[in-house]
Amino acid sequence: MNNKHIILKSAFVFVLAGLLTGCSDDLEDINKNPNEAIIAQPDYLLANAIKSNADIILGSDASMETTTLYVQHWAKIQYTDPDKYTASLTNIQNVWTNFYSQGLTDFATIIELGEKSGNTNYQAVGLILKSWTFQLLTDLYGDIPYSQAGKIEQYLTPKYDAQKDVYIGLLADLKKAGELINTASNPIAGDLVYGGNLTKWKKFASSLRLRIALRIADKDPATAKSVIAELAADPSQLIAGNEEIAQLVYLSSPNQNPVSKDRETRDDYRVSKAVIDKLLELKDPRLAVFANKTVDTTPLGYVGVTNGLPADSAAKLGFTKTSKLGDYFTAASSPAVFLSYAEVLFNLAEAAQRGFISENAAVLYQKAVTASLQQFKVGSADIALYLAQPAVAYDPLNYKKSIGDQKWLALFSQGPEAYAEWRRLDYPQLKPAYAGVLGGKFPVRLTYPTGEQALNLANYKAAVASQGEDKLTTKLWFDAQ
Repeated sequence: MNNKHIILKSAFVFVLAGLLTGCSDDLEDINKNPNEAIIAQPDYLLANAIKSNADIILGSDASMETTTLYVQHWAKIQYTDPDKYTASLTNIQNVWTNFYSQGLTDFATIIELGEKSGNTNYQAVGLILKSWTFQLLTDLYGDIPYSQAGKIEQYLTPKYDAQKDVYIGLLADLKKAGELINTASNPIAGDLVYGGNLTKWKKFASSLRLRIALRIADKDPATAKSVIAELAADPSQLIAGNEEIAQLVYLSSPNQNPVSKDRETRDDYRVSKAVIDKLLELKDPRLAVFANKTVDTTPLGYVGVTNGLPADSAAKLGFTKTSKLGDYFTAASSPAVFLSYAEVLFNLAEAAQRGFISENAAVLYQKAVTASLQQFKVGSADIALYLAQPAVAYDPLNYKKSIGDQKWLALFSQGPEAYAEWRRLDYPQLKPAYAGVLGGKFPVRLTYPTGEQALNLANYKAAVASQGEDKLTTKLWFDAQ
């Protein structure tokens, strides 16, 4: 080939490359949607992530088919396998995937946008919700990807951090978030929890620290005491009334409560016998809130279902002769509670009993029970009668029973949190599912999703070697006595 041909060929290639580049630029311009934001907006992300996480903690995967059954708030009258501890691999995978790929991804983006824009309040709220999500994950699974999670550019296969390290990290993250909040400037939008009230977000962060400090109190009492003493030094930084509950209040369809949506097509859940029996025993005025009377007339008006019955035995109880979940919880606008005032008071009562703070545990316990009853609109006269019962009185010699029994009721239908506290306090003393498949044992965690074995095998194996067999019956660090 002579030099002329070489020059002509090179010129052709150069011109063709230029044309292709120009076409590519034109195509990019054509494919841009003028109505779509190029940069994510923190307010839209915040609203979406709050709702997606709320849907998870009330939905089938993390609640209806798992924790709410395990802690025996609800029972199944149809399709009873989950109530017998035959866990669905799909439910287990969905909890993990949705928390990591939706909530945590959005919260990380909100934090980044807050940092770049100089709005530390977005940064703080993103960090608070990110910490809450990690707390839910480690409560359920144990050791989890935490320090390397969400950093795909650096870690395609993130390591699992020990549960203790996750909790310690979250305590530090939440303290940082509280310090970042500036109530005097930099307002935020898209806040479906507190409507932009940054003082309440600061209280939520501190109240989450209190929750986590109690979670580790049996295993690391020194750290727990240090954190709680710091928080108790200024009680005004904690949630201080039912009007400050951290929660998402749902709207009408299609943005209704997931339980309400579930009831549109299903009728396979009932209130558990354990809950009904306890409420009847205590003459508890929350009974009419937690459960509906049976459609058919029954001696007491309320009939709970034993957890884990064989399908034929459950069916024989009858749909019209057993109590459905109360209308409060199946209403379209029923809230997803993230952290309640009653829980804060129960936590302070326990901290006082443990000697972490110098308050009166019995008084705080009574305030906690009162706050729960008021949360469910029980009147003052009924509250006074309830507290006067010997069966409700605080027992300092067995504080875990007093607090555990009442906290279990106060957290009714808050499946993941009720499940964590029941495991930690070991009260109430429930009976395993009647026809359970775990040899008379309870599930005390969720197993890791099968996707982790396929995509992150080395780190999955390291976590199992450290924590124990990947079984429903393997106790987590915070729960191991």
